[in-house]
Amino acid sequence: MQLTPIVVFNGLLLVLFTVCFLYQVIYTLVGFFRGEVKIPAAKRLHTYAFLIAAHNEEAVIANLVQSIKEQDYPADKIDIFVIADACTDATADRAREAGATVFKRNDLARKGKSWVLDYAVKRIMREQPGRHDGFFIFDADNLLAPDYVRQMNDAFDQGFMVVTSYRNSKNFGSSWVSSAYATWFLREARYLNNARMQLGTSCAVSGSGFLVAAEIMRGMDGWHFHTLTEDIQFSTFCAVHGIRIGYAPAEFYDEQPVTFAASWKQRMRWTKGFYQVFFTYGGQLVKSMTVFRRFAAYDLFMTIAPGMLLSLISFVTNVTFLAVGYLSHGFLATNAELEMCVGSLVMTFIGLYGTFFFMGVLTTLTEFGHIRTKQRWRIFTNLFTFPLFMFTYIPLTVAALFKKVEWVPTRHDVAVSLDEVMGAK
Repeated sequence: MQLTPIVVFNGLLLVLFTVCFLYQVIYTLVGFFRGEVKIPAAKRLHTYAFLIAAHNEEAVIANLVQSIKEQDYPADKIDIFVIADACTDATADRAREAGATVFKRNDLARKGKSWVLDYAVKRIMREQPGRHDGFFIFDADNLLAPDYVRQMNDAFDQGFMVVTSYRNSKNFGSSWVSSAYATWFLREARYLNNARMQLGTSCAVSGSGFLVAAEIMRGMDGWHFHTLTEDIQFSTFCAVHGIRIGYAPAEFYDEQPVTFAASWKQRMRWTKGFYQVFFTYGGQLVKSMTVFRRFAAYDLFMTIAPGMLLSLISFVTNVTFLAVGYLSHGFLATNAELEMCVGSLVMTFIGLYGTFFFMGVLTTLTEFGHIRTKQRWRIFTNLFTFPLFMFTYIPLTVAALFKKVEWVPTRHDVAVSLDEVMGAK
């Protein structure tokens, strides 16, 4: 093929994609062939504080507290703190009745989970200095498997300052949107964090379900990550400073959005938060991976970099060239070049769809035993709708560049117990 500018452009983009993300193929191979990581049993039972930020969560908070109280772990080494943040319902009462210690907070100027965590950590360390070895971070809609804390303690006892876990869904079958979310998080656990752990590099925390050593909290005097995505901001902070995040196959269940509108709003916040972290920490990540040669910094750089923009740039460039070339009647582009543009657009779509389809199939096959839903047919249809869900990140990536996004609480309505989730097979 003649090396025209559009051919060179498409070739360079393909090479760039391949070079940047080839390492994730290694992750996939490791996750598939090595299976689930095995962690030695802990020599010590550590003491933990559970921090649960809750804004009008009366429907779900008691189920979470109950799942923590029923852990296969000494009860005297677990303290549960629910921070009822500007609640106008009975969240505080439901949490207290379930057995949690409740803090009420009404700071309307500093809203959001990150500020709640900062308030709770400072108060607990002030009122109970030195009692806790680590702090668990959870959302009010979560549920924990009975052996969750024991498995996390195994990893924490190996010396990790931060440990993340296996994020599952309690409403996989609610809609095509919730099943797509669930698939992504199952893949993240098995083929990203699990693989990272096996290869000896650092993992990344995501949303909730992670453990932070009290030593880190004391060193920072609280929690100082206040972007729209405080989880990825904290992960990036760890990568920059050489703090290795561990992973344990300890399972917890999360509620996923059901409607596309709710999903769009939530993922808009995530995408905007990724931009915030990228422009704040991008330079530090580059220094960490070039000067200190930390692969985890490169991994996080690729995670927060707006990769979908490259797909969009490719699409827009080829469509523009196609339109201008066609209107010029052969003056600016030959028929062969126009056919190449059409082929490039088709292959881009097929390539992306095929990649996401493969991710969905592989994740479903290996994690099938973890999927909890009575709508078994949804597991099959999700294989085809999951790639379409992932395609919606392309317009999201663009919209988030220009749209002002603020933190808003996510409504949780799936009020089910752990027994009900486990029985959904």
